[in-house]
Amino acid sequence: MSIDRGQKIDLLPITVRDRSFNWGKRTYLIGILNVTPDSFSDGGLFNHPEAALAQARYLVKAGADILDVGGESTRPGAAEISPEEELNRVVPAIEAIRRELSVPISVDTTKAAIACASVLAGADIINDISGATFDSQMLPTVAELGVPIVLMHMRGTPQTMQKMTDYEDLIGEIYQFLQARVEAAIASGIDKSRIIIDPGIGFAKTSDQNLEILRRLSEFSSLDCPILVGVSRKSFIGRILNQTDPQGRIWGTAGACAGAIASGADILRVHDVQEMRDVCLVADAIFRR
Repeated sequence: MSIDRGQKIDLLPITVRDRSFNWGKRTYLIGILNVTPDSFSDGGLFNHPEAALAQARYLVKAGADILDVGGESTRPGAAEISPEEELNRVVPAIEAIRRELSVPISVDTTKAAIACASVLAGADIINDISGATFDSQMLPTVAELGVPIVLMHMRGTPQTMQKMTDYEDLIGEIYQFLQARVEAAIASGIDKSRIIIDPGIGFAKTSDQNLEILRRLSEFSSLDCPILVGVSRKSFIGRILNQTDPQGRIWGTAGACAGAIASGADILRVHDVQEMRDVCLVADAIFRR
């Protein structure tokens, strides 16, 4: 039976490290933990294991359901780093966090080797901004590891993506990409219940396109996967607020997060967990019944 885009489907819950994620019951928060020197908002703040662990403690106390550790900046124009450098950044941070905290950890990477090493170090989820298109071994590796994966939409690379925003049908093209990547993941042996989709706010999208995605987010529901949205402190919010400092965009982020929840987001990836936890509690009370 064909399904119209936007039709809401009951999603199977998933358990990660003894924590159950019952999609649709509430909004879950992923706390961003960049162990990089050059991320757009917090580069250089947590790129040592001790600092990463301290921030992990803070994020968990604030209400993070998952921590997302990233070792390579994917901001527009960011330089690519070697796999060795990425490994040296993420694995010590993951090991330090895992020794103390039981929170699920995702690793933000496009490389299968980093995904494998991170899971061996204690990570539980792979978050791939390329939708597992940059590395042909990503999907088979994730299938073998038996962990969930986030498949995100983007075009090009961080160096080229903002020159690739010419869509004829923005939502339709994102939908088709994600549908194809979900099918590829299943064909590689990944269980459908372990796949999360992300429309890729800010990745090969203009400010107006980001807003259109948020307005029409519910159209991705019929892909039958939890929807992750990452709007935190991004430049389209800065343009609306006339705010050039990413750390001055907290309440603009709150507005975007509330809109995402109203449109069907299941997970929000954020820097400011404590503030966004309050947003989720109120927005869930309004929009989830």
